[in-house]
Amino acid sequence: MGGSARPKRRRAAGAALRYEHVRQRPSAWSQAKEKVSRGESWLGCLVMLVGMAGIVGFALLGMTWGPVLWGRVAPAVPGGGYGFAAVVGALAPTGFAVVTTTLSRMKWRTGKLRSLGWAIASLPGVTACLLWALVVFASFRPKHRSDWDGSCHSRGEACWVHVEYPWVWAVGVLSTVLVSAALIVVAFRVTDTREKPAAA
Repeated sequence: MGGSARPKRRRAAGAALRYEHVRQRPSAWSQAKEKVSRGESWLGCLVMLVGMAGIVGFALLGMTWGPVLWGRVAPAVPGGGYGFAAVVGALAPTGFAVVTTTLSRMKWRTGKLRSLGWAIASLPGVTACLLWALVVFASFRPKHRSDWDGSCHSRGEACWVHVEYPWVWAVGVLSTVLVSAALIVVAFRVTDTREKPAAA
């Protein structure tokens, strides 16, 4: 038998031209994200520079105003340095309470003007915290006696503070703890007073 075999199909010829993958143009969302990331990097650099400037300025204030506060203001306060330490110890929790109370009420999306008012209202609390930190920073004396210079025992300097008022740190810590406890009790009572009418 001389059966004829079916002729095989020829494979289709490969594409003569190959098109390279064209890079798609970035979408508006990706461009916006890129702009935001650039803005955040600039904002981060600005915050870092402001923070560094604040640290330097705070150190300079501690060196200039520290001796004045401990040498002139503290002895004139009733109770001397211990009375001054008690007042300063109360500044930290009071200032922190003012800052947290005011800033927690800020809502920029609903009311920008009102939020700006709350931000301005927080400035006294910020000032109190900075004053507390300034006084505490000015009372630190070098850890090793070999680092003490001639001015360390001058009136108002760190060594003089601890020689004249040896328990000043204890009075400051006790004042901070007592005022903090009192503010916490007041906060709980205010919260309970607000929740009772809502429950009724």
